[in-house]
Amino acid sequence: MSPEPLSRRSMIVAAGTTVALAGCLGGDATREEWTVPESLAATHAVQYNAPNCDCCNEYAAYLDDHLDDELDVREPADIDAVKRERGIPSDLDSCHTVELDDYVIEGHVPVEVVGELFERESDVAGIALPGMPAGSPGMGGEKDGEWTVYAFDDDGEYEQFIEL
Repeated sequence: MSPEPLSRRSMIVAAGTTVALAGCLGGDATREEWTVPESLAATHAVQYNAPNCDCCNEYAAYLDDHLDDELDVREPADIDAVKRERGIPSDLDSCHTVELDDYVIEGHVPVEVVGELFERESDVAGIALPGMPAGSPGMGGEKDGEWTVYAFDDDGEYEQFIEL
């Protein structure tokens, strides 16, 4: 008995899944591009990772390299609950959430942008780089196009913070 050919839908689902998983395989090819000379002087630094996500671990290593203090990495049973508790708008979701002092950082935000947030002393709850863009810190691949980092408040409202 020969195997049945894959339907068009099955092939599209398989291709999409492969691309999504490839982004989480890690690799630090772009990590050196994102180095900054100064470290972030955060006194509270906790990263909540999605279960079994290699790109979360890559981002944690990247961020830890740029902190004065150590990064506490946790893998909660319900990462979505962590995001809801911290008021992250669902449109801005990524695979991990970071608490740095009084701010929430969602996703693969470059340290330069986090530093800008600290410098501005913005009156926002946090910033987010939605999804898992290729070429961002912790992700493999090359940067393709502009990235928009959003600032969000405690009410779930958000606006562009910076474009890279």
